[in-house]
Amino acid sequence: MTGLLGPAEIRELAARLGVAPTKKLGQNFVHDPNTVRRIVTAAGLTPDDVALEVGPGLGSLTLGLLPVAGHVHAVEIDPVLAGALPETAARHAGADADRLTVHRADALRIHAAELADPPPTALVANLPYNVAVPVVLHLLAVLPTLRHGLVMVQKEVADRLVAGPGSKVYGIPSVKLAWYAHARGAGKVPPNVFWPVPNVDSGLVAFTCHEPPRTDVPRERVFAVVDAAFAQRRKTLRAALAGWAGSADRAAAALTAAGVDPGARGESLTVEQFAAIAASAPVGTPAAK
Repeated sequence: MTGLLGPAEIRELAARLGVAPTKKLGQNFVHDPNTVRRIVTAAGLTPDDVALEVGPGLGSLTLGLLPVAGHVHAVEIDPVLAGALPETAARHAGADADRLTVHRADALRIHAAELADPPPTALVANLPYNVAVPVVLHLLAVLPTLRHGLVMVQKEVADRLVAGPGSKVYGIPSVKLAWYAHARGAGKVPPNVFWPVPNVDSGLVAFTCHEPPRTDVPRERVFAVVDAAFAQRRKTLRAALAGWAGSADRAAAALTAAGVDPGARGESLTVEQFAAIAASAPVGTPAAK
């Protein structure tokens, strides 16, 4: 893995493009080659993988992915950065640059048809802090070919994504990611590997996709239960799900039918239990539609 960008190359490239990192787009560019090597190694890519990178920025991680993946789709919302990435790859990655496809697009709005040649199998990205969770969940929802991934996010967000039932930070992101995949923490990343230097640590989250816990209830219905349960997380599920079910009594009936204590709280439930509740929604209520 050669030709990676260090601090001097990052600053020179940014100056040449007239680019300054913006908080609006959550841009923090990695300028440490060892961190790039660490991410690529932890991602466990093979030549059969098609990597999807969101927010490639100046191309630090892109250059690490090109030698090991069969193809790399890079999705970049910034038109200047998207336009410059092919040239950066050609300059630093040699023949491997032919395996790069750059998409000038918003990752929150992209769909499978736009990434179909070839379809991605692995998400590997240094995600903008401000949209990390929505991006991961959107891509898992619209890209059924994804098999695994590794994302770098704010450490606090990483902790939430990998938390299990009973944890203080277990919540909506934890449950929704668990619907799609098994996730685990893959290490902490210090602020000084970024430009500009953020005021928080970052964390790596690895995940392996699996089949949904249940196929007899739509994902949207399950996620509606999750959203309702954590909207008022201090309340019992009987009370928190009253609006979802139509009344507290109907919520209690659905919970009992699902084998869940109506006096429990959302933070104690697994994704399988949330799915069971959704499947037990009282007939005739909006929750059952």
